[in-house]
Amino acid sequence: MNATLPDFILEPLVRAALTEDLAPMGDVTTRAVIPPGTRYTARLNAREAGVVSGMQIAAMAFRLVDSGLKVDTLVADGSPCTPGDVLMTIEGDAGAILMGERVALNFAGRLTGIATKTAGFVAETRGTNCKITCTRKTTPGLRAVEKLAVLHGGGSNHRYGLSDAILIKDNHIAAAGGITAVLSAAKAARSHMMRIELEVDRLDQLEEALSVGGADVILLDNMDTPTLIRAVEITAGRAVLEASGNMKLERIAEVAATGVDYISSGALTHSARTLDLGLDF
Repeated sequence: MNATLPDFILEPLVRAALTEDLAPMGDVTTRAVIPPGTRYTARLNAREAGVVSGMQIAAMAFRLVDSGLKVDTLVADGSPCTPGDVLMTIEGDAGAILMGERVALNFAGRLTGIATKTAGFVAETRGTNCKITCTRKTTPGLRAVEKLAVLHGGGSNHRYGLSDAILIKDNHIAAAGGITAVLSAAKAARSHMMRIELEVDRLDQLEEALSVGGADVILLDNMDTPTLIRAVEITAGRAVLEASGNMKLERIAEVAATGVDYISSGALTHSARTLDLGLDF
């Protein structure tokens, strides 16, 4: 998916990263060894196969350093890449290109890794209606772009933060006095635009939740495959079902085949390996 965010949302993140890298004295190496006015054309290359993400951000990094740079994105976010593919060309002042290089590559490599890992999970759901979704287990400050990378990999986004939806987890249930109590309170408190999700880890909790009503989505936490199959049978379409907990790549096809609607995995964002991208003059 070639999803984008408005530049004004991304710019503060990129500007902060550039400031971190260049403050307080700028690029002393480039200033010392590159004669002023030197021009060059650089290529941002893929050194591994994957699904591209972060090109919008990489281009912004170069342009924030020097608005006169000519940046051409050749492979769009959400597209596959193979080793040797030229993803972007950057033409103009050589010093400016070098100043933006590391920030551009840090974002692009990290986000391409997330998109690639997500695409691997999504591939395991083929032939089912199950969707892969991420969680709030993101790098502080980078949630928007990491969730964007999940979209580029063909996944879907769970809630962005605590204010998006009511998600009642095991600690809420324990503190509030049980499933009936939390669902009754949530139904009374929510607006007509807000959905309720409830986490359960046993089938008797699922049955109680369905009896009480009010949960739009039920999160089936750390259930084995036979239990997930039984949960789908018990629910019979009365709520959206999300399987979660220790969802590793090798288990995704099996879980998707149970009939759950979503599989959520924090690993998409917290455990994705940065893909090897390079900038070559």
